[in-house]
Amino acid sequence: MKLNLGCGSNKIEGYLNVDKVGDPDVKADLEDVPWFFAADDSVDEAVAHHVLEHLGQTTQAFFAIIRELYRVCKDGAVIHLTFPHHRHNNAVDDPSHVRQLTLYGLSLFDQERNRASQAEHKADSTLGLDLGVDFVISNPSYMLEKDVSDRLAAGEITEADIADMERRQNNIIKEVRVDWIVRKGDKANHV
Repeated sequence: MKLNLGCGSNKIEGYLNVDKVGDPDVKADLEDVPWFFAADDSVDEAVAHHVLEHLGQTTQAFFAIIRELYRVCKDGAVIHLTFPHHRHNNAVDDPSHVRQLTLYGLSLFDQERNRASQAEHKADSTLGLDLGVDFVISNPSYMLEKDVSDRLAAGEITEADIADMERRQNNIIKEVRVDWIVRKGDKANHV
């Protein structure tokens, strides 16, 4: 099964398109868990295009959604996430956004990373271990603002310049795209 979560009116052929608005295949509020439209370990692939930043206004509600996403996905399932870069106006201008996402924040749901942080006595949150979920970041990429990508293409700036600009300026990177890979191989590691 393939899911297109929070699709609105943007259906993808070959996917079960799910949302509480628009004209999806299944009308469902993703904050109402458990999800009735997917069984345990039934999802091979999911798309969440500009969705997670709208869900789970409370931390506990967000964690429930993350647990539910993990429950329905098979080991090795790929979740294609797209979200606004946290230093872009698009992240803060939309009043329906209830949280900002970052690659670092998503990495806190990786149990291997959690164990490494514990071994090094870091103060990082161990969300993967705490919630009994395990997601691995893969293929992160950025969509630059057009003027920035034009300057890069013209050779006026380098990738290193963009990395420096990202730390110091807003509205350099418009959105983040990443694959979140579900890891369930060793069930003994999961709560």
